Amino acid sequence: MTPEEFITSYETALKTQDWKVVAPLISENASVTFSNGIVHIGKENVKRAFEKNFSVIKNEKYAIENITWLIKDENFAVYVFEFNWTGIIDGKSVSGNGIGTAVLTKENATWKLLTEHLGRKSN
Repeated sequence: MTPEEFITSYETALKTQDWKVVAPLISENASVTFSNGIVHIGKENVKRAFEKNFSVIKNEKYAIENITWLIKDENFAVYVFEFNWTGIIDGKSVSGNGIGTAVLTKENATWKLLTEHLGRKSN
């Protein structure tokens, strides 16, 4: 799998809203910062955060786009991107978007998400 293929796999996995599908793509040392500023460190904490989102947001559609690679080598890759999502929370249609930075690391010949920082777009 290439870093580009990782992004496609990650986006597809998130769309399933099933942690068992997402988990193989996440490093044990992962850190994820959501756009609300809350930081989740360690795969177990990331799991809890993702599962909470999966339970709250129904029928979520998630897209990663406008990817810019900052560096790619044999063991690390860093990219910035835009994201957007839609879904249903408490019976109401909701949506959001923002910008992100992600760091991938190669572990046992497999690309994994080491860190992802999601933020809001400035107006």
